[in-house]
Amino acid sequence: MDLGLQGKVFIVTGGAKGIGEAISKLIAAEGGSVMIAGRSQADNQKTVDAIVAAGGKAAAVTAELGNPDDCKKVVAAAVESYGKIDGLINNAGANDGVGLENGSPEKFMQSLQHNLSHYYNLAHYALPYLKATKGNIVNIGSKVATTGQGNTSGYAASKGAINALTREWAVELLPFGIRVNTVIPAEVWTPLYETWINSLPDPAEKLAAITSKIPFEKRMTTSEEIANTTVFLLSGRSSHTTGQILYVDGGYTHLDRSIS
Repeated sequence: MDLGLQGKVFIVTGGAKGIGEAISKLIAAEGGSVMIAGRSQADNQKTVDAIVAAGGKAAAVTAELGNPDDCKKVVAAAVESYGKIDGLINNAGANDGVGLENGSPEKFMQSLQHNLSHYYNLAHYALPYLKATKGNIVNIGSKVATTGQGNTSGYAASKGAINALTREWAVELLPFGIRVNTVIPAEVWTPLYETWINSLPDPAEKLAAITSKIPFEKRMTTSEEIANTTVFLLSGRSSHTTGQILYVDGGYTHLDRSIS
C-alpha cells in the first residue's frame, strides 16, 4: 500500500534507537523526509547514515528535549532543512523508576520534565507549520498509563497525561484539519528494554515470564510493528482518524493474560 508520504516532512523525537528508529526508517522508506531529534549525536548520525544509504532522506539535530529552547531548535532545524513540517511524532522518553516511596517531589517533577514537557513544547512550536500543511501528530504512549506498574509514578503520570492531551489536542485542532492520535506499546523489544532485562538476576527467566503473559503468540511486540501503525496514522490512509488511542500490544493490556 502506498501511504502517500512522498515529499512530506516529519519530526521524530528519540528517532535514532528502538521504536523511534523503526519509525524514522519506515517514514523514509515510504518516501518521507525525517528530522531525527535526540540527545546522542552519534546515535542520530548512525541512523541518518543508514537511512541515506538505503536511499532515503534524513537529517538530525542533537537536543535535550526537556529543555524548551532545544524543542524550539528542533522545529527550526526541520523548517530550515526541509521548509515545512507535515507531522510530529512525539516518542522520546524513558521509564525512570521515580516511584512514590523511592522518589521525591523534585525527582517527580524532573520525570515530568523529561517525559512529558517536550510533547507539549514541540507541538506548540510546530503548530504554525502543522496548520500550514494540515499535518498531524502521533504520540507514543505506554500501557503503564492504563495498567499501572508500580514504582514509576513520574512515568505513569506522564503517559496518562499524554493520553489526555491526545484527546484535548484532537478537539482544539479540529478547525485546522490537524489529526492527533496516540499509539500505545506494551512489551516491546528495544535496546532500552534489553538493558533492563539484562540488569536482572536471571534475564532469561524474567523474559520468559513476561512473554508468557502476552496473549497473542506469546512474544514481544517488535519496534517495526509499532512503526507500522504509527506511520499508517501519519498517512492520508487514516484521514478520518483522530483522538484515538490505539494499543499495539498483542492483547497485553486488555485481554485476559491468564489465557494459555
